[in-house]
Amino acid sequence: MTIRGMDHFTVLTTDLDRTVAFYREVLELETGPRPAFPFPGAWLYRDDVALLHVIVQETIPAGPGVLDHIAFRGAGLAALIARLEARHLAYDLRRLPEGGPGAGVWQLFFHDPNGARVEVDFAADERPTTV
Repeated sequence: MTIRGMDHFTVLTTDLDRTVAFYREVLELETGPRPAFPFPGAWLYRDDVALLHVIVQETIPAGPGVLDHIAFRGAGLAALIARLEARHLAYDLRRLPEGGPGAGVWQLFFHDPNGARVEVDFAADERPTTV
């Protein structure tokens, strides 16, 4: 067996509409087909690939549980920062140190409405501002 990459991440929510809107607006994912499961939820896509599954729960356990964060590869660092700032969402922008794997890659962290930490990684040659 060979692992070839991530298939999807699943986020639990008590508010499906708010969660779907967040990922549509901030990460520009699109809602798409979902199997007829006997529980409510949504699948969010990029380029016909279901990257994020959202499942509705009556309650969500306190703390991050076993999920520390979900990570995406992205392009358009300045545009995402502008979207986060327009929504008054706090974020943490980090850069991987030179001399190691992923040298210079930008890592942008923020939280979704359910408290899940989201990371989006950008190429080292991207700029965090349009200036």
